[in-house]
Amino acid sequence: MSSKNKSLDGANKIKVSESVWKKTLTANAEWPDKEEFLDVIYWMRQAIGIILGLCWGLLPLKGIVGLLLFVVVNAAVIYFYVNNFQSIDEEEYGGMWEITKEGFMTSFAGFLVTWIIMYTGLHGNDSL
Repeated sequence: MSSKNKSLDGANKIKVSESVWKKTLTANAEWPDKEEFLDVIYWMRQAIGIILGLCWGLLPLKGIVGLLLFVVVNAAVIYFYVNNFQSIDEEEYGGMWEITKEGFMTSFAGFLVTWIIMYTGLHGNDSL
């Protein structure tokens, strides 16, 4: 009996994750669970951080220029996704500042690690 319940739980998890992916990629989707939408923002931000870290590492970007560009691009992508693609009323989530803060520091950490590793691996001997 318990194995039947476990298999049903697994099927429910797959259906939930499929519906989250579907809502994430569908414009103006309904988000009845606010935490689910914030989770999407969090994980989207993590992906943006890694992608930008790879790009900044491939390009020989250094210093404050790379840091400021990361902050601007990261915030702009999330802002346009929330306002233009999903058309979310940000007041339901505590304002745009709360959405902008969601997952930013962990995204920044992932970005820095990726950027440093890529830059050092590709351009590390250039400064010698």
